[in-house]
Amino acid sequence: MVQALNRISEIRNGKRVIVKKPELLAPAGNLEKLKIAIHYGADAVYLGGEEYSLRANADNFTLEEIREGVEFAKKYGAKVYGTTNIIAHNENIDGLEDYLRALQDVGVTGIIVADPLIIETCKRVAPKLERHLSTQQSLSNWKAAQYWKEEGLERVVLARETSAEEIREIKEKVDIEVEVFVHGAMCIAYSGRCVLSNHMTARDSNRGGCCQSCRWNYDVFQHADQNFIPLSTENTPFTMSAKDLNLLQHVPELVELGIDSFKIEGRMKSIHYVATVVSVYRKVIDAYCADPDNFVFKDEWLTELAKCANRDTAQAFFKEFPGVDEQLFENHSHKTSHDFAGLVMDYDHETKMVTLQQRNHFKVGDEVEFFGPEIDNFTMVVDQLFDENGNEIDAARHPLQIVRFRVDQPVYRYNLMRKEN
Repeated sequence: MVQALNRISEIRNGKRVIVKKPELLAPAGNLEKLKIAIHYGADAVYLGGEEYSLRANADNFTLEEIREGVEFAKKYGAKVYGTTNIIAHNENIDGLEDYLRALQDVGVTGIIVADPLIIETCKRVAPKLERHLSTQQSLSNWKAAQYWKEEGLERVVLARETSAEEIREIKEKVDIEVEVFVHGAMCIAYSGRCVLSNHMTARDSNRGGCCQSCRWNYDVFQHADQNFIPLSTENTPFTMSAKDLNLLQHVPELVELGIDSFKIEGRMKSIHYVATVVSVYRKVIDAYCADPDNFVFKDEWLTELAKCANRDTAQAFFKEFPGVDEQLFENHSHKTSHDFAGLVMDYDHETKMVTLQQRNHFKVGDEVEFFGPEIDNFTMVVDQLFDENGNEIDAARHPLQIVRFRVDQPVYRYNLMRKEN
């Protein structure tokens, strides 16, 4: 039985323990985000090169940056996957073989891929690369999973529309790694298969150019008696996008389903978003796997998750078909509770002075919060502030400004600072 091969837990010394801990896979839109994701607990990251990736507007990686990212990841025992998930046209064929060989040479573990051309080319010219089927193929049944296993793929990334019961059947019937999205944006169409962007802006959503037309504000009219009657107003514009996905409270069930990789969406999100979401999922996964039978979900995890910029969230298709409450047909703004204010560059344990790179305006008298994997969250008031030349200032108002101030509790490089709105 495939289920036996994918044993999730076993009894040790009279206590049930998780023996199959899922990979936590995070987005890396650039080298800084890669390092933050891994530092905050990601087991692996996925990134796009300058071609063949579905995020053309992200700060995509050069080959040298990919090499540096792989070397950094290896120090932490983490993996790097490359996204080559475009639907290729004839013009994309030239250079493909060289690019895949280069990814293999710099040490990338595998590629996330949708197009059969790229899959077959990878098999031939870069056989050491694992091949993971992209969600762009919208895989949602076990027969399709079996097909791709027979084609030599090591992992399938399921469609976001796949339910828990469908996932269970795939895991029971096919011995292949399964990756599932657990957090982030939901495509209103089957992922990547929308052509609104193509028609409205000539930007191809299947080749990295999606302009997110579904999130625009639209005027809606009813056609009656040869007249167009407005159904929307300035205060209630119509959109056709879905709420973002959030399966944090379903982590226990996902673990018990035997999911191999939990994927977070968001290569174009900030390092504050990446750090917050990765660290929260890391805590929940670790807490459940350590003692599944006595696990208690803490509301503080949801509170922490709400501190980063995010639209309203829902569980999407995981339990049941989503209804109107899972859509953003009207106002889709969501005010986050905190702003990302700074990145810790250094800390002097003797003088207790932090060196921080400013990421949002803050000033003397502001209450700020520090967080990171080495510390428990704590708040303090900034009582004095200096620029990098030692001059006293009243505010950090310049983008990426280097400032210093006293922090009585130790903080560490890559810790983040935020302030409440």
